[in-house]
Amino acid sequence: MKILVTGASGQVGSELVTALARKYGRDSVLACDIRRMPDSDIQFEEADVRDRDGLGKIIRDNGVQKIFHLAALLSASGEKNPTLAFDVNLLGTWNVLTTARDQGVKQVIIPSTIGVFGPDTPKKNVPPTTIVRPRTMYGITKYAAELLGDYFSSKFSLDCRGLRFPGLISYLSPPGGGTTDYSIEMIVAAAHQEPYECFLREDTRLPMMYMQDAISSLIDLSEADSSRLTRRTDYHVSSFSFTPKELEEELHRHFPSFRVTYRPDFRQEIADQWPESLDYSAASADWGFKPRFDFRHMVSDMISHLARPKVI
Repeated sequence: MKILVTGASGQVGSELVTALARKYGRDSVLACDIRRMPDSDIQFEEADVRDRDGLGKIIRDNGVQKIFHLAALLSASGEKNPTLAFDVNLLGTWNVLTTARDQGVKQVIIPSTIGVFGPDTPKKNVPPTTIVRPRTMYGITKYAAELLGDYFSSKFSLDCRGLRFPGLISYLSPPGGGTTDYSIEMIVAAAHQEPYECFLREDTRLPMMYMQDAISSLIDLSEADSSRLTRRTDYHVSSFSFTPKELEEELHRHFPSFRVTYRPDFRQEIADQWPESLDYSAASADWGFKPRFDFRHMVSDMISHLARPKVI
């Protein structure tokens, strides 16, 4: 089976293609993005998901049977350029889904986000079915993408699946323009023994997840027995929740002289709309989701890898 990953040069995509190649073989994976992946020998095609004809040619010429659709503009970047976010996130998803339907692709996986939530959403242990009224272009387009996945599943029998990611933390890839990027930036600053100025308030609690668990969840959902799935595109996954202050205090255990100042910017308003924690019991029951990393384990693992060469 040929597996296409859109947005393959992004924070999640760059690690997903490596995991897929390790699991299924390098010849099974095709990466595509508007810019080439650095230092990778995985087959790559330059492509823009806004170009439906170009995307269709790639899928047809390579016999693609499964797509992980990761191409997207994230929350902070999307607010700076909402028109581009609409085109990439929503029209790009429409192009992927219609092309997959027309080319006989068997499955499309579309990650979503806690960005679909708005200020009316409950704050704690939020289930997948709840009040969803996003106020950012990122959230609006990603929620619409969820609904499109549901529609193509029921209308055209295209196997669309998806999950809502919390903030993702990785030592391999630099932040990609999200509101939870402070978490990566703060750990990197501490590891480099530099001070850090945080763009969120110190008491802003948000759900988070280590990238290893995020990648596993995508692959596990794609492999799950469809007869066991009770949802389609809005499974919740998460590992832990913390505030910037709690992360600062945990980093002090490793770097006692580390210092953080707080100067909230426009991203604070985005973060204030999101929940503090997620209920992921449906993912656990339906396809066995279980995160391996807790908060302290994540911080220690990040620091151990950042101490090695050729990282952020």
